[in-house]
Amino acid sequence: MSDAESESRTNATEYTVSEISGALKRTVEDVFGHVRVRGEISGYRGPHSSGHAYFTLKDDRARLDAVVWKGTMSRLKFRPEEGMEVIATGKLTTYPGKSNYQIVIDNLEPAGAGALMALLEERKRRLQAEGLFDAGRKQRLPFMPRTIGVVTSPTGSVIRDIIHRIKDRFPLHVLVWPVRVQGETAGAEVTAAVNGFNALAWDSAIAQPDLLIVARGGGSLEDLWGFNDEGLARAVAASRIPVISAVGHETDWTLIDLVADMRAPTPTGAAEIAVPVKADLEATLASLGARLKAAVLRNFERKRQASRAAARALPSPDQLLALPRRRLDEATSRLGRALSVSIERKRTKLQGQRLTPATLSRRINEARTLTGRDLARAQAAFFGIVRERRTRFSRTARRLSPAPIVRRQKLQADALAALTRRQDQAVSRRLDRLRGQLTQADRLLATLSHRAVLARGFALVKDAEGAVIKLAADVAPGAALQIEFADGTTDAIATGGIGQPEAVAKQTATPPASKPATAKPAASKPKEPGNQGSLF
Repeated sequence: MSDAESESRTNATEYTVSEISGALKRTVEDVFGHVRVRGEISGYRGPHSSGHAYFTLKDDRARLDAVVWKGTMSRLKFRPEEGMEVIATGKLTTYPGKSNYQIVIDNLEPAGAGALMALLEERKRRLQAEGLFDAGRKQRLPFMPRTIGVVTSPTGSVIRDIIHRIKDRFPLHVLVWPVRVQGETAGAEVTAAVNGFNALAWDSAIAQPDLLIVARGGGSLEDLWGFNDEGLARAVAASRIPVISAVGHETDWTLIDLVADMRAPTPTGAAEIAVPVKADLEATLASLGARLKAAVLRNFERKRQASRAAARALPSPDQLLALPRRRLDEATSRLGRALSVSIERKRTKLQGQRLTPATLSRRINEARTLTGRDLARAQAAFFGIVRERRTRFSRTARRLSPAPIVRRQKLQADALAALTRRQDQAVSRRLDRLRGQLTQADRLLATLSHRAVLARGFALVKDAEGAVIKLAADVAPGAALQIEFADGTTDAIATGGIGQPEAVAKQTATPPASKPATAKPAASKPKEPGNQGSLF
């Protein structure tokens, strides 16, 4: 080796590894800065425990490491998935720890609707292969649910449309589980809502609904992407409560539409599917009631006619009783003779047997002997039964402990307390119902009473016996009247009948002094019969 070559080697600048790595990092960042990179996600396993996500963007010839920090991850509109083609916007830099370069992503978006549709079709094929779309797996909707659970945004027009349509058709209780229906967390929130409704108990403070409606208004494929979440589709498929999907308009479709038990074209259509029309049910019930009543009447009439036809074929009561009546008459005629013969036979037998003291003593001794023997046997049997019962009682007493008795007494006491509470509640409800009926009857009485008419300035005219007078022709001059006002009753005397007021007016009206005495009075208009006339 020559001296020149050795000197040139020693004059080369020496760099540390950190200096070389820093220089490369600055060069890459200064030259490229922010870039947009299109590629397919590879090696994605979800966010790290720190919240950051690490994966690789690749195409058919190269790979580029990528990282999404925790803050950026929470702002993404959709969640990255393995195999998705995306466009990443970020800063190109190097990682000195591994001597490689990477892109720090600030924004991530799908590479067009085609990529999303391809991903959606892949999910659809996988779920369909598992049988989640089979019609035999889907549940029937309840005909008249008592409670409906709605999973949607509480601030949109969807929930108002659903509640309005349910109120018009068949008012019932609606439970709303508020969720976001757009964005990265929409799928997880809707999944949690479906699982939460299924976790409710039937006897809890908030009872489990009989039907679920998952609803959202229309939008683009990206807006509805949360309802294509695979976890949401599996949660709907596993729901014990029947689910109606009402996501988007009639032309929109998502994975939840395929796994739900029923798909509605719109949220309003979901409300129409969920509940029947109450008025139609009442009309149908009335029609069925009328048909049932008519059928019962026809059945009764048919049975009545059949009974009458069968009665005509039966014999009359006289024919049925003729033979027994004849036998009774014959037995009655023989009864007197048989009684006399029997008395005579008993008298002869009694006279043939003489009763002596020795015979009486012998019979008494025989009866005493039999009685003593029976008494001894009865005592022995009694003592035997007593011993057997005492032995059985002792054996049962040893087996019997006070715990079951106390437990049974407690159960009986609890049952008695429950029945007492139910009785008190029933009596209270009946009293409230009767009190309401009494209040309604009191209002009706006040409405129909003539007191309200009197309070408006009218008066009720009665005769001396209290009968109401309706016509002026029924009033005779000098008749005693009772006039009832709103605040009391006063007595009055009629001063005239029909036509009297007009006649009195003519007598009292004097002609003016300025007119000559020969002036003819104006001809009065003949009065109609029954007309009271005018006082003016």
